[in-house]
Amino acid sequence: MEYKDIEIIANHLRTIIGDFRPEIGIILGSGLGKFVDKIEGQTIVNYADLPGMPAATALGHKGNFVFGTVAGKKIVAMQGRYHYYEGFGVQTVVLPVRVMISLGISKLYVSNAVGGVNYDFKVGDLMIIRDHINMIPNPLVGKNISELGPRFPDMTRPYDLQLIRLAKSIAEEKGIELKEGVYLACTGPTYETPAEYAFFRKIGADAVGMSVTPEVIAARHAGIRVFGISVITDEAHSNPEDYVTDENEIIVAAEAASEKMNILFENIIARS
Repeated sequence: MEYKDIEIIANHLRTIIGDFRPEIGIILGSGLGKFVDKIEGQTIVNYADLPGMPAATALGHKGNFVFGTVAGKKIVAMQGRYHYYEGFGVQTVVLPVRVMISLGISKLYVSNAVGGVNYDFKVGDLMIIRDHINMIPNPLVGKNISELGPRFPDMTRPYDLQLIRLAKSIAEEKGIELKEGVYLACTGPTYETPAEYAFFRKIGADAVGMSVTPEVIAARHAGIRVFGISVITDEAHSNPEDYVTDENEIIVAAEAASEKMNILFENIIARS
């Protein structure tokens, strides 16, 4: 991946959106699918209609950039993402984020569905991502794109502390209970074994999923402020004799948490 490849896509988008310059990027993961309805003055562009970008293939991921405003802020939302488990290279996984960076965003908000390995987490809980453990190939391996960031970017604070404090304040004001923890990302597409869940818990993870970290690494490489939140859609710490990870149950749990997620994100955008 070269910087010129990113700019080709960004320039194509500029011919569509004109002088619209988004300040906030949002990845509408699980729990935020309906947030697109809050975006005013929408311009929708499908990934597959852009040079060098493939169609999204994951279930429920439409694969669109959605431009518009929320609470008076100019935003661009990813309505669906690429996943490493779909067979996309990790450079493709982070391509939409890099395009949004080229278009001018300074903040990135991400969400996803996760299995809670922390014994205190229950289905439907929202977890602010305080830190992460990445077990998906790092998107910065290979030639550094110096136009985006340094060869060895700092990752001591991958998730912005000021945005975390803001989210906590809004949640308290709105009566929304929040958890906080460490997110671990695996490649998928298999759900993890009971032994793997136990291992992840021992090394400090509170929740596990199959996305987010490559995009966050790409964003932090470019100095973009990041806020991340996960919805606990299954309890990945049950007795292996009676526990089965069910995709349909995960989708239902994510939808049930969507109202709280939408309130939180709309207010964070308005106040950040």
